[in-house]
Amino acid sequence: MSSWPRPTTADIGLRAFAAKPSRLFTEATVGMQEILLSDASIKTVNSHIRHTAQWQITAPFDGDVKQWDLLLVQWLEEVLYRAEVKQQWLIDCLVSIVWGSEEVVLSAQVSWIRSEEIEREIEIKAVTSHELQFTELLKNEQAHSKWEQVPDFQGPGWFCDVVFDI
Repeated sequence: MSSWPRPTTADIGLRAFAAKPSRLFTEATVGMQEILLSDASIKTVNSHIRHTAQWQITAPFDGDVKQWDLLLVQWLEEVLYRAEVKQQWLIDCLVSIVWGSEEVVLSAQVSWIRSEEIEREIEIKAVTSHELQFTELLKNEQAHSKWEQVPDFQGPGWFCDVVFDI
């Protein structure tokens, strides 16, 4: 596991860590999904029939600064949308991101089950930009955690912090 729920004042947050940005998207996505599940569903989620698909989002890009954090928010909102509207509960994903001169394309090979086959503990209303981070750590650089249940990290690698409105 490379993601940990972390406390916030009124909502719920998540910190995730990975060796590269595309993997950080996977860790944050799977971490968000696990936050939502009831204890009973966590134990049985792998007993359901899995489907596979490719999900894709695009966003404008001006060719200057890669806005990983905003792309992460857009991706997580897509995952929540698919769970609610299309009844597709993401179990795992492999993410690929291509930065073009005018747009960024995130493609994910996903594994999903029908949403009605799981029980949710909580509901996320929105992915917020509050305390949002998507940061690269250089070799030997450290990200110190101010939360007891979340470990510190040492680079090289990437970490993100995301807060969800519940």
